[in-house]
Amino acid sequence: MTITGIIPARYGSTRFPGKPLAMIGNMTMIERVYRQAEKSTRLHSVFVATDDQRIFDTVKSFGGHAVMTSADHQTGTERCAEAVSFLPDNTDAVINIQGDEPFLEPSQIDKVAELLLNSEVEIATLIRHASGMEEVSNPNAVKAVMNQNGRAIYFSRLPIPYYKNEIPFEQRCYHIHVGIYGYKISTLKEIVNLKPATLELAESLEQLRWIENGYSIHAALTNENNRAVDTPEDLERLKENLRL
Repeated sequence: MTITGIIPARYGSTRFPGKPLAMIGNMTMIERVYRQAEKSTRLHSVFVATDDQRIFDTVKSFGGHAVMTSADHQTGTERCAEAVSFLPDNTDAVINIQGDEPFLEPSQIDKVAELLLNSEVEIATLIRHASGMEEVSNPNAVKAVMNQNGRAIYFSRLPIPYYKNEIPFEQRCYHIHVGIYGYKISTLKEIVNLKPATLELAESLEQLRWIENGYSIHAALTNENNRAVDTPEDLERLKENLRL
């Protein structure tokens, strides 16, 4: 199976404009993400999909692959779908790699790719165990509930499942969604044409649109807690912790 990694990257982030070009040590954020993705043993190639000439030129300057996409896309999924038109016809699947996780482990990309090798898998992602109730209560940490076959039943910003009886945290089953997606090409072309649905509008979670329309999302468990950068303050904390 031919799998390509795509890193959607836009300049105009509301909370952190120019985030892909922010420096982390001696590299921009987008280069750090790209270099991590290159280490995957399952990807045949890696591309940055952007709507900004500055990001495009930066990727080209360090020898990376980049494609220009529309500035009208609302989600990374939409940007990935347009980027597919630039890929070789024999591409079977793509993995949407978050452009704000500069220390994403290549093994996590490999786990998503391994899920995609299963003919029954339409969409693949990752989950991890929650670190504590503070994280579970944080609406920005999306919770996932899975069935016994590894398929997602629901995603929510609320703490789910709800435990009616008080039991220690260690006995509870809370999973946090890790925002990396793999899609079969045929599935990706279908889901970008779906309209926002009731559950997605309620929770502001794109993946609920797919579930509500009957698509299945398979998830693998990862032990890594990625350091996502949403704001300039996140970046400063990251650099301080890593002494960069």
